[in-house]
Amino acid sequence: MVIDCKHVWDAISSYIDDSLAPETRELVQKHLDHCNICSAVLDSTRNILILTGDDRVFELPTGFSERLHARLDEQIRALRPSQDA
Repeated sequence: MVIDCKHVWDAISSYIDDSLAPETRELVQKHLDHCNICSAVLDSTRNILILTGDDRVFELPTGFSERLHARLDEQIRALRPSQDA
């Protein structure tokens, strides 16, 4: 049986937790061995777990939130079709 990326993405959490059935784990591992995208999803998921599990607090630079929101608003406006058309 061959599994596709969607199946691997659905199983990533269980794969990391080592709670997949041995046969399924082997299929996921074989897929990860040749799929760069799914390997990146696995690495990213692991990184997120490490970062969210870190109990240290990171201070953001002054004004960071305001600059971020302004930039996001700018990007959203650029993606919307013109209201004048």
